[in-house]
Amino acid sequence: MTTALTLALAMALDAMAGEPKWLWSRLPHPAVLMGRAVSALDTRLNTAPATRAKGVAAITVLVVAAGVTGLALAQLGWLVEVIGAAILLAHRSLVDHVAAVAHGLRQSTGEGRRAVAMIVGRDVSTATPDQVARAGIESLSENFSDGVIAPAFWFLIGGLPGILIYKVVNTADSMIGYLTPRHAEFGWAAARLDDLLNWVPARLTGGLIALAGEATAHWAAIRADAALHRSPNAGWPEAAMARALNIALAGPRSYHGRMEDLAWVNPDGRRTLGPADIDAAVRIVWKSWGLALAAIIFVGVLIWIF
Repeated sequence: MTTALTLALAMALDAMAGEPKWLWSRLPHPAVLMGRAVSALDTRLNTAPATRAKGVAAITVLVVAAGVTGLALAQLGWLVEVIGAAILLAHRSLVDHVAAVAHGLRQSTGEGRRAVAMIVGRDVSTATPDQVARAGIESLSENFSDGVIAPAFWFLIGGLPGILIYKVVNTADSMIGYLTPRHAEFGWAAARLDDLLNWVPARLTGGLIALAGEATAHWAAIRADAALHRSPNAGWPEAAMARALNIALAGPRSYHGRMEDLAWVNPDGRRTLGPADIDAAVRIVWKSWGLALAAIIFVGVLIWIF
């Protein structure tokens, strides 16, 4: 079976099953194991002197371990590859969590805050309904890139080793890739490698969202808006979603009790948001996922035939 068709089966399995609680309540999820490995290296190696060099060594160890693990698992056959890739994709889990934000907002602002706090790192304890909805849509857009399209892309490129390497780098970036006094040097390599691995997938995600949301006519504006984002990659799916829904995203928000004056993405877009906007964003992401799946199946069948 071709890598593309294996990936198509994995995407379908993830969309149907998501993250089964009965399984992950009994076994540690691979992402949890990756997090433990990152934490252990952070504890042991994140010391002066040569902190940046030690961070490079840490991410090298993680990448090699992930690649070797992927190669070993791939020897067990296509079914293991399908299940392994499905576990490392996060589409169903993502859309379910974001849909829960819309459901919570329909009950009360407090319920919306509680739901969105599960998927974002910013302070939402005093967020307005507009801010809750905006946070949910931003999280959906960005995580569709690094939780679905990027892992799928790297599986296509490198099979199980490729997707495992991507996931461990992305996990490391989420834990140590911050410009804090503790991690500015040690997490430098993880952050830069994550930026590199997400460069193509982020732009592919922006294109998929623009197609699904009928916003391709605004591509020049999407590209300009993406450049306003503090991340070299996250701005692409966010800018595409903003144009697809004609809403303003990003803007000022609080992190760790400190307000950050971030630029607006699509600043002329509508800023009054609610549960219906979250629902619309979820529909666009499902359509984007369907477009990606169709393209992967098409490529897989062509390779299989020829």
